[in-house]
Amino acid sequence: MSVDTSEFSRQLLENLTQNILPYWMDNMVDPRGGFYGRRDGSDRLDPDAPKGAILNARILWTFAAAYNALYDSRYLEMATRARDYIVDHFIDHESGGAYWSVNPDGSPLDTKKQFYAIAFIIYGLAEYYLATADEASLKLAVDLFHSIETHSLDTVKGGYIEATTREWQPIADMRLSDHDANSSKTMNTHLHIIEGYTNLLRALRKAGDQPHAAEVEAATEGLLRIFLDRIENQRTHHLILFFDDDWVPLNNAESYGHDIEASWLLLETAQVIGRPELIAETLDHTYHIARAALQGRCSDGSMVYERHPDGHYDNDKHWWVQAEDVIGQLYLARFHADAAVDDSEGHTFRERELDGAYRSWRYIADNLVDPDGEWHWSRKAADGSINRDDDKAGFWKCPYHNSRMCLEAMRILGQL
Repeated sequence: MSVDTSEFSRQLLENLTQNILPYWMDNMVDPRGGFYGRRDGSDRLDPDAPKGAILNARILWTFAAAYNALYDSRYLEMATRARDYIVDHFIDHESGGAYWSVNPDGSPLDTKKQFYAIAFIIYGLAEYYLATADEASLKLAVDLFHSIETHSLDTVKGGYIEATTREWQPIADMRLSDHDANSSKTMNTHLHIIEGYTNLLRALRKAGDQPHAAEVEAATEGLLRIFLDRIENQRTHHLILFFDDDWVPLNNAESYGHDIEASWLLLETAQVIGRPELIAETLDHTYHIARAALQGRCSDGSMVYERHPDGHYDNDKHWWVQAEDVIGQLYLARFHADAAVDDSEGHTFRERELDGAYRSWRYIADNLVDPDGEWHWSRKAADGSINRDDDKAGFWKCPYHNSRMCLEAMRILGQL
């Protein structure tokens, strides 16, 4: 059961620097500006695909974070390309905020304001500031923070609504995608707003901007309280996915990938805020959220996608779920071991979780990593085949979950 943490880290670094990042540098740079919007599941380029705010924001974060960890100037060049394209084409310089998508030539396509996407731009801009100390990027991130606080925050009932029109008016269809319920408040948007705000808090503290840091810290802690008090199901410890305006849950689906992702992101938020009592409370909650998530793990180290409200399981093995599973187990090993019980065979909790993380990584390496670069979308539950129906790179298939897994896992492994 003993895992060589140095070898584990070496494999992750190799995957990041020789498989994931080169794929995006070699295949997704659009000579017209920015990045192509899509390559299909068979890796064929679709040069006329729309370009999404989420994809571009995640490219920005990925390459800025890779530069912050590895100091390779090529990564900073890619981050700067993403940052410039977002500023020039996605930011709405008239009404504020950011568009959901643009055409291949960079002109606005879907101009709605989806706060999930705006939060990801904040996330990326904050990471870019941490890499460059670029004041314009930090100012833009703060402006976008104020857009969310002004137009998304429900000041009466709490929490954040999903979307508005370009002019910040109510919009009938708030869904992120066709797979989501059309509800006004969702776990997913709250999770990625808190993720963006946490990184912005880091950047503002580094900049010494205490007034804005205090403002962002208060909003971030408010979001954390929403997760601990409302979004976590206090009986099952799974996260509730969809709510109405009054915080009435709309179904009882269980999303194992979101559970395990939240288990470490929420703890990270508490650690960045830094108050010991908040960290201790969040440690207790996130331990139980992580254990609930691991109900979706299989004996081969993989994790299934979700359980639907009717009790049916989606057993496909999605790339992002596997990536978050690795980080979540490493957080259990690193931060929760002191409060956990060792097993009857003499294995410590830390050893078991570290072994689980490594087995999950090996599932990824053997089943999802494409030797030609990047990862496949998923393995199908029906026959275990590679899913080529969904994109290799695209609106939702970005270098963020897998690159972040490599970077965060290497950081945690260095502490074990």
